[in-house]
Amino acid sequence: MNKVILMGRLTRDPIVRYSSGENPQAVARYTLAVDRRFRRQNDDQTADFISCVAFGRQGEFAEKYLHQGTKIVVSGRLQTGSYTKNDGTRVYTTDVVIEEQDFAESKSVSSENAASYQPPQGAPAPAPAQASGGSGSAPTADPDGFMNIPDGIDEELPFQ
Repeated sequence: MNKVILMGRLTRDPIVRYSSGENPQAVARYTLAVDRRFRRQNDDQTADFISCVAFGRQGEFAEKYLHQGTKIVVSGRLQTGSYTKNDGTRVYTTDVVIEEQDFAESKSVSSENAASYQPPQGAPAPAPAQASGGSGSAPTADPDGFMNIPDGIDEELPFQ
């Protein structure tokens, strides 16, 4: 059985691209900082940084609702791969392919934490800014913390 369940915070906004072809599909990549439960002697790193990739509707959800500092719970499967760089060296990769992703804290707590979030020591450096192909404006929220969803967009909701 290949099943991974993680809880952590995004180290930066997801990078979203769309596949080419007749039916373009969203592909979102992000890194989760997952706190370590125990600390080893002589080890300053307090978190592990896990590469995640979400396809299709999960990728669209990441594009619309996830951002740096958001605490989420994900489940999926571990996938390894490799490729050869231009200089001929072989690079091995390990990613969690996301099957489910959910928020791990309320919107108000998430907003407070995201504003002051600093990636843990040892976090990978942010990648250069890239176009996400996103919609641009963020949804607005009621004073009670719930998102306003305009009428007539049922087909665009990331859940059923």
